[in-house]
Amino acid sequence: MFRTTVEAGVLQAHRPDTHWLSTGHDGGYRTADAAYNITVPEGFDRTDLHDYSIERRERSGFAPAGPTLLTGVDLTHARGARAGPVEVVATAGVSNPAELPMEPTGNPGDIGADAGPPGTVNLLVGTTRALSDGALATLLATAVEAKTATLLAETGFSGTTSDAVAVGCDPTGKPAAFAGSATPVGRATRACVREAVRASLRSRYADRSLPDSVADAEYGVRTEREADVFAV
Repeated sequence: MFRTTVEAGVLQAHRPDTHWLSTGHDGGYRTADAAYNITVPEGFDRTDLHDYSIERRERSGFAPAGPTLLTGVDLTHARGARAGPVEVVATAGVSNPAELPMEPTGNPGDIGADAGPPGTVNLLVGTTRALSDGALATLLATAVEAKTATLLAETGFSGTTSDAVAVGCDPTGKPAAFAGSATPVGRATRACVREAVRASLRSRYADRSLPDSVADAEYGVRTEREADVFAV
């Protein structure tokens, strides 16, 4: 499992030679000894995210490079959960919610605007099982589905405008062919994501109110445009 350390607003989840798939700014597949979740300051407007991440990592004393996620949530609200062969660390904030109404107005312009990562729900997911690239992608989808279900239940939103996930596996572990919701890895991931996200939300909003809608939030997007449906 991870060795999780927080220094100067940088969370490092360390495990040697982990095979990762990330949706962050430096995303994709890679093998690395660690992954990171970094809190950015209010008003953050840097666009050189790769260089910025290196600066923050080095300033915090962390040497290994690895997938990096950015968030506006203070790391005092980071929470983890373990079940079976899976561990998840989450930070959760919804100051920039994303709504997808099932009866859109048809307006081609969305309501609201994305102003960077002021809130963000970020997940670092690790399993001790060995997964193929395809199974690792399935694990990412399983984690996102669990995050969405949890957020809908807890906040009414399906996500935020800047959510990100990094999933990792141990290439030397016992192989697992699949990582969907009916598998041991998938079931454990769903439980861990649910518990970690709920715990982080409850910490973050212990003394503040969740937004009721995009209009009530600091930032966010409500997708009101429609798409053309076609038969295949």
